[in-house]
Amino acid sequence: MDPHVVTLGSEAPLVPEISAGTPARMARAWLWLGVMALIGSGLLAVLLVLSRTPGIQDVFPLKDMFRAALVVHVDLSVAVWFMAFAAVIWSAVGARSMAWLGWSGFALAALGTALMTVSPFFPGAEPVLNNYIPVLKQPLFFASLWIFGAGISLAVLRALITTWPQRFLGEPLRLGAFLAAVAAFLALAAFYWSWWAVPEVEGTIYYEVMFWGGGHTLQFQHALLMVVAWLWIAADLGRPSLASPRALSVLFLVAALPLLAVPTIYLLVPAGSLPHMELFAKLMEWGHPYMGPLILLGALSLWGVRTLPAAPAKSAFVASFTLFALGGVLGYMIHGVNVVIPAHYHGSTVGVTLAFMGLAYVLLPKLGFGTVDGRMALWQPYVYGGGQLIHVLGLAWSGGYGVQRKVAGAEQMLTTLPQKIGMGMMGLGGLIAVIGGLMFVLVCLKAMSRRRAR
Repeated sequence: MDPHVVTLGSEAPLVPEISAGTPARMARAWLWLGVMALIGSGLLAVLLVLSRTPGIQDVFPLKDMFRAALVVHVDLSVAVWFMAFAAVIWSAVGARSMAWLGWSGFALAALGTALMTVSPFFPGAEPVLNNYIPVLKQPLFFASLWIFGAGISLAVLRALITTWPQRFLGEPLRLGAFLAAVAAFLALAAFYWSWWAVPEVEGTIYYEVMFWGGGHTLQFQHALLMVVAWLWIAADLGRPSLASPRALSVLFLVAALPLLAVPTIYLLVPAGSLPHMELFAKLMEWGHPYMGPLILLGALSLWGVRTLPAAPAKSAFVASFTLFALGGVLGYMIHGVNVVIPAHYHGSTVGVTLAFMGLAYVLLPKLGFGTVDGRMALWQPYVYGGGQLIHVLGLAWSGGYGVQRKVAGAEQMLTTLPQKIGMGMMGLGGLIAVIGGLMFVLVCLKAMSRRRAR
């Protein structure tokens, strides 16, 4: 038995034990893929921040590079990193069975990620800045996306088989991981359905519609796994949730209930139609409040760890909850198409990223790597989270003064001092966040270089 597993009386362990062999090895492989994706994304983030920072943007003509870099940056930092770390969790809590399926999925996902990373350097990389999964209109990029999608599909299929809780209401974190896999399955089905059903047209709207339903559905996967990470971190720190495993399991089921609407929308409304898009927008608005009780439990767990000594995972928990809460508030302040929109989703997605970073610190020694310690690890979540906080507040401030989204350089039309101040904050916060992201990679690489038997 893992000495770090936290138990509640006679109940099953709250934190699932990670079995040696296939679960640990597969989780290690997916973690390596996620870290490599963040390295590529971080390098591109430097170009993104410089291309929108007043003063610098006039010295370096990066506007043309901005759009292509933005596409791959978003796909690596959101699609690849989030799905790779989801696979870390599914592998860690899952059974040993179906190893061939998991390794096949990993190999395809790794190949797709490598091709995606180099695709901007090949001819014809025309960027399309649609939501959720922006694309480069180029054969190599589309090939990379299909290969990565095939790999993740295999990983999700294995997760549905291997993460099913033996005690359905007695293993809440395993149940949360399983329900996240259900969300991922529905999202992938939505992507494939839209690709088959939506007629191809020129322009951004085709890709916007293509990824609309699946992109909205993926948000439930990310939110469920974020709460799994919060509760796992708190339990590992010695402060398990005050709710019983049965109550926690019921709340995970409640949070996943809105997923029932996904196949219903696709069956009743033509994919790509205006009602289809409106219904998925309403699903976000009405469905995410079902997460409320779990978010409240996360807040109570955060309060419970406040008196504990400083630890890297605790720092990540604090930063994650702060950014996610800010992103949620900003979501209700969106009016028009301006940079309040990226302020909202940056806050929310960074909240998920920080939760995954904190759980990575917990999992590294359990997966056979070195222990995460030292001042860099302790401060990394605050540097990354603090930079993103400044970045998000700068975007929100600028959005209030009408700065449009998805533009760079002179196209931003920064004519007033408040606009320039806000975007200056965005640039400063972005650069700090890049440093924080680099710190995370260095901390992980240091721990991953100290392998132990597992």
